[in-house]
Amino acid sequence: MHIEQLQTLALAIAQERSVEEVLKKIVSGLVEQPDVALVRIWLKMPGDICQKCRMRPKCLDRTECLHLTASKGASLKVGVEDWSRLDGDFRRFPLGAMKIGQIGTTGVPIFLPDIRQDSTWIAQPKWAEREEITSFAGQPMIFRNEILGVIAIFSRSFLTKSDFVWLRMLADHAAVAIANSRAFSEIEQLREQLRLENDYLKEQMRQELSFGEIIGQSQSLKKLLDQITLVAPTEASVLILGESGTGKELISRAIHDRSKRAKQPLVKVNCASIARELFESEFFGHVRGAFTGAVRDRIGRFQLADGGTLFLDEVGEIPLELQSKLLRVLQEGTFERVGEDRTRKVNVRIVAATNRDLRREVTAGNFRQDLFFRLSVFPIEVPPLRERKEDIPLLVSYFIKQASLQAKCGRLKVSEQQMEMLKSYSWPGNVRELQNVIERAMILSRCGTQPLNFNLIIPNENREGSFEMIPDEAPGATTFVTEQEWQQRERENLLAALKAADWKIYGVGGAAQLLKMKPTTLSSRLKAMGIKKFRG
Repeated sequence: MHIEQLQTLALAIAQERSVEEVLKKIVSGLVEQPDVALVRIWLKMPGDICQKCRMRPKCLDRTECLHLTASKGASLKVGVEDWSRLDGDFRRFPLGAMKIGQIGTTGVPIFLPDIRQDSTWIAQPKWAEREEITSFAGQPMIFRNEILGVIAIFSRSFLTKSDFVWLRMLADHAAVAIANSRAFSEIEQLREQLRLENDYLKEQMRQELSFGEIIGQSQSLKKLLDQITLVAPTEASVLILGESGTGKELISRAIHDRSKRAKQPLVKVNCASIARELFESEFFGHVRGAFTGAVRDRIGRFQLADGGTLFLDEVGEIPLELQSKLLRVLQEGTFERVGEDRTRKVNVRIVAATNRDLRREVTAGNFRQDLFFRLSVFPIEVPPLRERKEDIPLLVSYFIKQASLQAKCGRLKVSEQQMEMLKSYSWPGNVRELQNVIERAMILSRCGTQPLNFNLIIPNENREGSFEMIPDEAPGATTFVTEQEWQQRERENLLAALKAADWKIYGVGGAAQLLKMKPTTLSSRLKAMGIKKFRG
């Protein structure tokens, strides 16, 4: 072997930060040595294909084995075999089996300068004869007394003891580089996880500041809180049912905070906002290069929620083809990242929410029945605001207080007449719509310099797409606004409805339903006014 090249190789692998790159450089550098036919590296990892492994009968310990992770070489017969494949007959070696398994178990190297004198150590003697293999050298990669794996060289010329010593030194360098690469990878994963958790905490703080706590004293709300108290300490999956805007996310937070997992993260996934082709990556993560744009490893929401609770909002939006994978992780607690063969385990409690009738979706073939039963171990139905109108004064008071703090206004009051108007409205957008109405009324009141007035904000439910004008002046007084002011009010009203519906136009709880107009009519008005979707 060329000593200078080996020295250069040792320095090169020491500079790598990726295990994959370290292994690639080792096999590429060694196979360039004179007469080296094949170089392979196995790393010790947990058993993963035990049921179908061809070496299963020789495996005594099925918890871990040697995984083929890098391979490079060339057959004498060009184009016949691809020796860079990692899925061949020897992709796994049981510990203790044959020469590779012996090295991986004992840490003792094996050197066969002339395999013709003892071919019992060769798994395929005919292959060695056909490829004119004359020598074999195998060295363990050991770091801090831990055997990480095995480097093996098959040569068409006789290897010397000096070659064997240099391979030992290279194996030591490789072990250090692999250990360092794994440490760097773990640090990057922890940094990414901390970043994601920080983002989630910020989002949760924003949500809590803008939406508040569960407010109310109605009997239907007390019944709901009793159900939360009952199910929260258990590990049962919970399915929260209710219309849009009823506060299903707050219910999930209440369940998590009262559970044994309260000190662990509560991670939210809005299934309706994920692009269809990104669902699997969003749930389970991906490895670098798994698809276009995957420039680095990324952990998924399940791994992020490990030990805690995963809140699947709008669970009915999950594509049918992904539901089987979701069911698997719920039943077995295992998953694979996109582009990765390694099976990972997680311990996650699922709280799901939907405004759809999932039983109807099951009947229509849009939702798996077994997944539905798995999610709905304990269903909780959140009552709409129209069924607990006695809670409206408490909610109004709370939202005014929160909005006043954010806008730095004084404490504002709602007249009895205005409160009765709020209580008489049906609130199709539920609590979210009520909050938006309060915030908008405060803006129009110029932070309290004028009385709060909901007359032009709450839709008249008797006329499609119109608003009831209730004059505060004495009978007979005439009130009017300019065309410019009316257009501005209409624009503000459309934006308020869109915000109340979370920018959903069609369907139950959509802005069109809130405004009592046809979705096509609403879409035309938005286009005419140049209103495009944005997130505030």
